[in-house]
Amino acid sequence: MVNVGAGHGSYESGRRRVIPVEPSQVMLDQRPPGAAPAIRAVAERLPLVDHAADAALAVLTVHHWDDWRIGIDELCRVARRRVVVHFDPSHHDQQWLIRDYVPEIGDLDASRNSFDEVVDRLRADVTVLPLTREFSDGVIGAYWCRPHAYLDPEVRSHMSGFAQIDPSVVDTAMARLGDDLRSGAWARRNAALADVPSFDAGFRLLVSDCTC
Repeated sequence: MVNVGAGHGSYESGRRRVIPVEPSQVMLDQRPPGAAPAIRAVAERLPLVDHAADAALAVLTVHHWDDWRIGIDELCRVARRRVVVHFDPSHHDQQWLIRDYVPEIGDLDASRNSFDEVVDRLRADVTVLPLTREFSDGVIGAYWCRPHAYLDPEVRSHMSGFAQIDPSVVDTAMARLGDDLRSGAWARRNAALADVPSFDAGFRLLVSDCTC
């Protein structure tokens, strides 16, 4: 399996032979001892021969690629199966955090790529990936029912959306969130979330076995 946008290896399993590909040296330096040796390269130019892997994995990385179309074509070239975790902005950007506090992240999403176009390019089957109340992977919607977590700069540091907007905008937004939590305004506005077991934050599993 080739793991494109592998980062520090969070989604790799020791039970399968993995070829990690990651463009950021900072992320490569964070890979733990014993992790599979990684290749520093971008999705648009995978240094692999055709059909080199049984599967290509790309978890929440497509929106970071300079040319997502070329990147998708590369996944199709090097692997018979493509497994992509992406997000649908029509749902993702309606989660309360983005909608009410940092719409600037939604503006970034809108400027990147069309979810439907990604699906069409892959010719993929789509599965909704709802987030449970205990979900803590660190993606931007992870704490949908635990809003106080977003006030922690360490928690936000693992979410690329926050890193890509003006820090002063983030500070102002988090101050408003803190005020709303203290006053009860957040709880009143989001009362519908109080008892639901899971939440659709827009994350989608795309699986493609056909020729792209």
